[in-house]
Amino acid sequence: MQLLTPAHWREYELIDSGNFEKLERFGAYITARPEPQAIWDKGLPDTEWKRLAQAVFVKEKNSTEKGQWQLTKDMPEKWWMSYQHDGLRLQLKCSLTSFKHVGVFPEQAANWDFIYEKLKPLPQPTALNLFAYTGAASVAARQAGADVTHVDSIKPVVTWARENMEASGNDNIRWMVEDAFKYVQREVRRGKKYNCLILDPPAYGRGPAGEKWILEEQLNDLLKSCAQLLDEQHFVFVLNLYSLGFSALMAENIVKSCFPQSTSLTCGELYLPDRSGRRLPLGIFARFSSSG
Repeated sequence: MQLLTPAHWREYELIDSGNFEKLERFGAYITARPEPQAIWDKGLPDTEWKRLAQAVFVKEKNSTEKGQWQLTKDMPEKWWMSYQHDGLRLQLKCSLTSFKHVGVFPEQAANWDFIYEKLKPLPQPTALNLFAYTGAASVAARQAGADVTHVDSIKPVVTWARENMEASGNDNIRWMVEDAFKYVQREVRRGKKYNCLILDPPAYGRGPAGEKWILEEQLNDLLKSCAQLLDEQHFVFVLNLYSLGFSALMAENIVKSCFPQSTSLTCGELYLPDRSGRRLPLGIFARFSSSG
């Protein structure tokens, strides 16, 4: 099992973590929000968190996810930050939903690098990004020269992803507001093939028509269908799982059972270090490519 953390962030920092929270700098602004995996004590006192945080997510009673952002006077509802390759620009927001997410998952930059580096040498590659959210991985694939299809079930989030693409100086990503599983099944029937598959499925979700998604019940069937879409000669595959019930070994087993191409498979945890040197785990990854 590998542990991976991004190497190229200049505008992001995990300042502190603990007591089920994390304190982060995104560009010019600092946020404090819940983090269920930060089960240790904070490294900094609460007074320092209060002094630094310009946006604090306060959970609703009896809810593990929903809540509301409280912003200081100097904190905008949306702002921009950059990632260090080919001008990747990402918009962050504290106002789109009643959830703790801001539109950027910094630990995923390790996967953006992998996608970019593996696609760049391929001639006219194609990429399919499922559960694609605000599209950083889609833009990274497009910057590498791929013909990209971006699939997400929430229209405002797809609009957000389009804004990220345009701010990054790219165009011509194909936007699909659809249920990811239904889209994959339809592409299989069409006989389509992709050089790159990117999946970041949630634990639970709903499609545009109310289709129910439950990770542990449907992931195996989804990956079996995805295996029919992946090109046999030139291929890149990335699976990210953020679910407390999943392990890297589970990801390894399910990917190996579905993809005969996965001889170069690596699996492990994505993490971010805070100033105290503690490594905050933020997801399980499984990935492989034809170039190893």
